[in-house]
Amino acid sequence: MLNTLCMDKPNAILDKSYAFALKIVPFCLKIQSERKEYVLTKQLLKSGTSVGANVEEAEQAQSKKDFISKLSISLKEAHETRFWLRLMRDTKIAPEKESNELIEEIHQIIKLLVAIIKSSKID
Repeated sequence: MLNTLCMDKPNAILDKSYAFALKIVPFCLKIQSERKEYVLTKQLLKSGTSVGANVEEAEQAQSKKDFISKLSISLKEAHETRFWLRLMRDTKIAPEKESNELIEEIHQIIKLLVAIIKSSKID
C-alpha cells in the first residue's frame, strides 16, 4: 500500500477537504429547507462531499498510479463543485456571501490537489 498521506501528521488536503464537506452539508440542507430546491443541491452535495471521500481513498492507494488517479477524481469533483456553487450563486438560489466563501475554499482545495498531483508525477 502506498501511504503518502499519513494520518499521524497534520495533512492539509485531508483536513481542508473534510472541513469543506462539513460546511457543504448544512449549506445544501439549508437551501433545501428554505428554497425547496433539491436538484441542484443534490448535485452540489454529491460532488462537494466526494472531494474529501476520494482524498480519503487515496490514503489507501495501492500504487503511485492509483494515488494519482484517486486525487485526479477528487480534482474533477472539486471543479464540478465549483461549477454548482457558482451556478447557484449566480441564479440567486444560494446566498452570495456564503457561496463566495465556499468558492474560495474549493479554489484553495483545487490548488492543493493540482500541486500534489504534479509533485507525485515527478517522483
